[in-house]
Amino acid sequence: MNKITRRFQTVSQKIILAALLVLGGCAANLFAQSNTVVASTNAVVQNTATNPVPRDPKWVARHEGFVAEAKQGGIDILFMGDSITDFWRNRGSNVWNQYYAPRHAANFGISGDRTQHVLWRMDNGELDGIKPKVVVLMIGTNNTGKERNGQPRNSVPETIEGVQAVVADIRAKLPDSKILLLAVFPRGTLEDPQRAQVALINTVIAKLDDGRMVRYLDIDPKFIEADGTLPRSIMPDLLHPNAHGYQIWADAMEPTLDEMMKN
Repeated sequence: MNKITRRFQTVSQKIILAALLVLGGCAANLFAQSNTVVASTNAVVQNTATNPVPRDPKWVARHEGFVAEAKQGGIDILFMGDSITDFWRNRGSNVWNQYYAPRHAANFGISGDRTQHVLWRMDNGELDGIKPKVVVLMIGTNNTGKERNGQPRNSVPETIEGVQAVVADIRAKLPDSKILLLAVFPRGTLEDPQRAQVALINTVIAKLDDGRMVRYLDIDPKFIEADGTLPRSIMPDLLHPNAHGYQIWADAMEPTLDEMMKN
């Protein structure tokens, strides 16, 4: 193990520790939360991360475009996700055209999506009639953090359940397709609570890897400096990769994706 790898592992451990502190300081209490909470009125509030819902009309129009694309068939690689996936269309277009377009890939990413939105899209036709060899999935970053009014979005356990639900839905609808589940990309500074939330989410969704139909791949070390900082030369807004970031993504993912496509 080289010095850089050891330093990165140390930083990763510190981020996980920070996650536990930020989110209450006790992992046992954190993961004991169920997918529902009982309010003071004894009414049960559902975990929104696992409840399929649509967004605005413009979003529905994009969804309908994906449904139409699915009906045409011929999709061998399907990318599902949020803006980080969506932006393969612009920032990552040159890399996409080199790596994925020749392999009959489709991009069903929509900026701003959370797990509940991807669930609704899949339940309303986006996976109908297609049989991709591999589904590349990354989702969950938009479930973290707070709304504009300051209210928290989903908790870490809720977001984990949302990702689990998405994976389960893909497996149910596309039983012959393999899933390449990517670790949610790092975001923000080391002090950003969402960096800690994402790190903790990744430690749990990694366990969805069954070694056969679902593979988990964490390429975070390719983006992060040895001291844990996220360079703006790769992610200018500390969230979305630029063209260079998409090249790093493709290069890091290619060996695993190629293996999954062949086997």
